[in-house]
Parts: sequence; structure tokens; C-alpha cells
Amino acid sequence: MWDSILNFFTSVPLWQLALIFFSKIIEVSIGTMRMILINKGYRKPGSILGFFEVLLWVFVASTVIVGMLEAPLKGIIYALGFAIGVYIGSLIESRVAVGKVLIHVITSNEIAIEITKVLRDAGHGVTSIDAHGKDRERTVLMVFANRKNKEIIIDLIDKTSEKVLIVANEVSTLKGGYVSPWRRIAK
Repeated sequence: MWDSILNFFTSVPLWQLALIFFSKIIEVSIGTMRMILINKGYRKPGSILGFFEVLLWVFVASTVIVGMLEAPLKGIIYALGFAIGVYIGSLIESRVAVGKVLIHVITSNEIAIEITKVLRDAGHGVTSIDAHGKDRERTVLMVFANRKNKEIIIDLIDKTSEKVLIVANEVSTLKGGYVSPWRRIAK
């Protein structure tokens, strides 16, 4: 029995298992980024990533398939690399933060004036809309921004006042509007 367990874990050289594992992580991370870029309209970079993704897949899958019955550990390492690749790909995507967001801020009229000033002083465009809440008049502020700036903007709003409702949604289409010349250069 111990011989079969030892044979299971030593039937494939460690370097080959490491190659399968890390190659699969890279391949799936590339695939995650490719899908996100394509969904956000970045077709050319997504297509280039797709080429490298499939190239890696062909080599890794063929390495795993050959001799799989004699060394099932290859399949387990392949699956583990896939799972970790999905996780790492999502981490990479959140750091790159491709795309735009629309941030809505719903608050009282007085606080809206303060938040608008803070955001505009930081270089962000803000549109305000008069609204009617349950008990009193409100103001809705709308801010379009790059996804990578979302947390910065939310922090600015929180530092100004905690008595606000903040909703952030991803934007698929954005055309026109005002963006200061400095923001175009800097971002």
C-alpha cells in the first residue's frame, strides 16, 4: 500500500509538476484578463492575450494528457493551477481596473455643496440633480471616473461626510461631457 502511495507522488518529476502548475496559473490569468478586456471593448489587446493563452494551453494540456493514466497527479496539479489562476487573474484585473464607473452620491443639499467643492478641487467632474427624498429635499451627485480612481473618490466623499448614500456602477458607454485638459493628460 505504501509503495502505491509513494509511486503516486513520485511518478512524475517535481520539475514537470511545477511547470504544469505555474504554466496553468499564467494561462488562466491571461484568460481572465482576455475575457474582461473583450467585455469592456478592448478587442485588440484581448485578441493578443488570446493568442498567448491558447499557445500556453496547447503545450500544458498536451503535457498533462500524455501519460495521464500512469500519472494522475498531473491532472490534480493541472486543476489546482487552474483554480489558483482564476484567483490570481481576478487580483490582477482589480489592480489594473480597466473601465469607467458612475458614482451616485445621494445626500442633503448642504452636504452636497461641500462634496461637490471637494471633488471638483480634486479635478473630478460632478453633476448635481435636485431630488425628492422620503422626508426632505435631496441632491444626487453623479461622478464619472476611471475604475482605478473609484476608491479615491469614495474616500474623498467619506472624509467630507459620512451622511451620504454612495452607489457605484460600471459604465459600458461614455461619450461627451467635460473632462478637464489636465485630467486627460494625467489619467
